[in-house]
Amino acid sequence: MTEQPTSASEISLRRITSQTVSDICELSETLTEAQRDKVADNGTSIAEAHFSENAWFRAIYADDTPVGFVMLHIGSDYDVIDCPGAFLWRLMIAGPYQRMGFGEKAIALVVREMKARGFSELFTCYVVGDDSPEGFYRRLGFVPTGEMFEDEIEMVLKFTS
Repeated sequence: MTEQPTSASEISLRRITSQTVSDICELSETLTEAQRDKVADNGTSIAEAHFSENAWFRAIYADDTPVGFVMLHIGSDYDVIDCPGAFLWRLMIAGPYQRMGFGEKAIALVVREMKARGFSELFTCYVVGDDSPEGFYRRLGFVPTGEMFEDEIEMVLKFTS
């Protein structure tokens, strides 16, 4: 039996394998209905990633427990996301692990990875409404760009050196 993650757990981003894909997909079932209306199921996201040449995705682990999923779209392909840079396409933290700092730590790891790839900013967008992630993104330093992506508000996080 593995220990329950705590806010002191080490966060890592790991490739999803044939052995872990079911566990990562099942995390979506822990979200509230309002949250499920705002982010696609992890299984759908993984499937979509396989049809995009520009998708980059990882499972989020706290120590050795899967607690979430992150997916980026890197570069513009016009079929999926028309953003020339790095775009945070999906981010989900499983219900039992929310408000423990795991999302913030995962974004910090994503920023480190994108900086290493030469990017200086990270875009995302969000759906307005109950359980909107707007406050979370604002706390991390994302600011609205003034643009909309369909019915979602676009934000950007400019990296500091």
